[in-house]
Amino acid sequence: MDKLRFGTAGIPVSTKGNTIQGIKDVRKLGLDSFELEFVRSINIKKDKALEIKKVAKENNIVLTCHAPYFINLNSEEKKKYYASVGYVKNSAMITSLCGGWSVCFHAGYYMKQEPEKVFKKIKEGVKLIVKEVKQFDKNIWIRPEISGKPSQFGDLKELIKLSKEIDQVMPCIDFSHLYSRSLGKYNTKEEFKQVLIDLEKGLGKTALNNMHIHISGIAYGEKGEKNHLVLKESKFNYKDLLKTLKDFKCKGVVTCESPNIEEDALLMQKTYKKI
Repeated sequence: MDKLRFGTAGIPVSTKGNTIQGIKDVRKLGLDSFELEFVRSINIKKDKALEIKKVAKENNIVLTCHAPYFINLNSEEKKKYYASVGYVKNSAMITSLCGGWSVCFHAGYYMKQEPEKVFKKIKEGVKLIVKEVKQFDKNIWIRPEISGKPSQFGDLKELIKLSKEIDQVMPCIDFSHLYSRSLGKYNTKEEFKQVLIDLEKGLGKTALNNMHIHISGIAYGEKGEKNHLVLKESKFNYKDLLKTLKDFKCKGVVTCESPNIEEDALLMQKTYKKI
């Protein structure tokens, strides 16, 4: 990746139209990445994907994707397990046809089981996903995401370990989720710095040169994440996070998931440039 790019999770609020118009609008706003939101369904057909690829290329917009929410690679039900594998694989296939670079997803739930047992089960699922994805794209990143609740699989250590053990896998670092699942930790410059040190130590410089990051304002309770907020309404310390990303010369995409997506994406971009 050439630099740290900022963009929206899906079509900007101000867009009147579809994904293609959304990509054009992101460029008009001065942003330079766009996340395809497949969270409720993989809503782009193959024929449309080539048009999206063309528009993204013309506008120098890097595309990422968020796979459907209803994924659980720790499901005891075979049907759900294989459906989960399919959701990520199919998201990757469409994203690849769109010329996209990275696919993130919530890997699963602990379901009151031992974390080590859950890790093994989810690892097998991710290996299967990568095996199938490699048949059509050997470069697209498959990214389990840091999750917002302690009941969900996906803390930083688990994702570094998973990425170390499987080719073509890197974590999606959702700093707001890290903050909410730890009930308010990971919100100081020192803690942000430690995240990046751990990433580089575990996965090498590649991890910092190819980051898929999510940031938003966020509210949390005793069970972790409650809902996303506008950055200025949240206690999440995005300014020090951006300073730390700059200090470490991180490259990749910062996807804004605040309710006012383009406003907060522009706020972060502006803040970052001023540092």
